[in-house]
Amino acid sequence: MRLLKTIILGAAVTVAATAAMADRLPLGNISSYLNAMTTAQGEFTQINGDGTISTGMIYIKRPGRVRFEYNAPDTGLVVAGSNTVVIYDTKSNQAPETYPLARTPLSIILAENVNLSQARMVTGHTYDGTATTVTAQDPENPQYGNIQMKFTGPDPELRQWIINDGNGGQTTVVLGDLQRGGNLPNALFDVGAPGVVNR
Repeated sequence: MRLLKTIILGAAVTVAATAAMADRLPLGNISSYLNAMTTAQGEFTQINGDGTISTGMIYIKRPGRVRFEYNAPDTGLVVAGSNTVVIYDTKSNQAPETYPLARTPLSIILAENVNLSQARMVTGHTYDGTATTVTAQDPENPQYGNIQMKFTGPDPELRQWIINDGNGGQTTVVLGDLQRGGNLPNALFDVGAPGVVNR
């Protein structure tokens, strides 16, 4: 009886695993989706490492450019462009914080050619019945952290990402419906003097 139960349960696990694999979005499809995303914009909700929540608008212009514009009472603005990420506090007299884009996991989805099949880039590729989660890192610099991206299907749609930085911090960004296409002026991603968005 115990052997029969083991065989039945084992078969059930195998069937479930096969079904999950069948619904998991292939890495090639996800790479193609990201490469086709030249511009996009939409609302986002950010869950910070300390548990606080921020909201705002995100603007993406691939390759290499993204802008997070936070709603009040937050006063932050994060701009990536010219291979640099700059964090502004618009109500502070302190100088902006600056980081090389290549040292952030966000560079993976902003790359000119996203190739998630590249050796050692993807460290996780799972499906939970609703979304495919891909965990990726720079294979040359794993110390910079990783990004966990969640996609729904059958045609890939990016729904959220979690940045795990090299210092143990974690930030989750949940995306609203992204409006793809359209013209976003390069001035929005000028890390020296980012322009203003007219909503």
